Amino acid sequence: MFVHTIYVYTTMGLDEEIKNTKKLSLHTRSVLNVLYTSNFLKDFLHATFKEHDLTPQQYNVLRILRGQGGKPINMSDIQGRMVHKMSNTTRLVDKLEDKGLLHRTPCSSNRRKMEIRISDAGLVLLAKMDPKTELDNEEVLSRLSVSELETLNRILDKIRY
Repeated sequence: MFVHTIYVYTTMGLDEEIKNTKKLSLHTRSVLNVLYTSNFLKDFLHATFKEHDLTPQQYNVLRILRGQGGKPINMSDIQGRMVHKMSNTTRLVDKLEDKGLLHRTPCSSNRRKMEIRISDAGLVLLAKMDPKTELDNEEVLSRLSVSELETLNRILDKIRY
């Protein structure tokens, strides 16, 4: 009964949010709920990115570059690691380079490839943003227990694999 109560609360919440008046299949409701929640999370986290003149996609590129530990990476590998695969990686890298947040140099073994590294300014910016983004993440998911967060991650991984 407790699980049913949670289910009713969840579905009523989505229906109210999207002003739904017709009965949806459980599969359709679930997909809509994931999409709606994804947009909610983007909107919630957007303010922190905007405060630092970044888009979520630019932030994602910087985090990928930082994860390289100073080693270069090419456009194709960045694109493959992006959270949003439809991003125009070249344009994102151009803008981050204009801001001085990364360096792009021709690859020594293949002049057609570019090697991309995060700059010191990019590392400083991420270090400045890290505490706030961590607080944002904790705040937006504060209603979930550790066990629920682990379950959420397992379910989301299971959907994709």
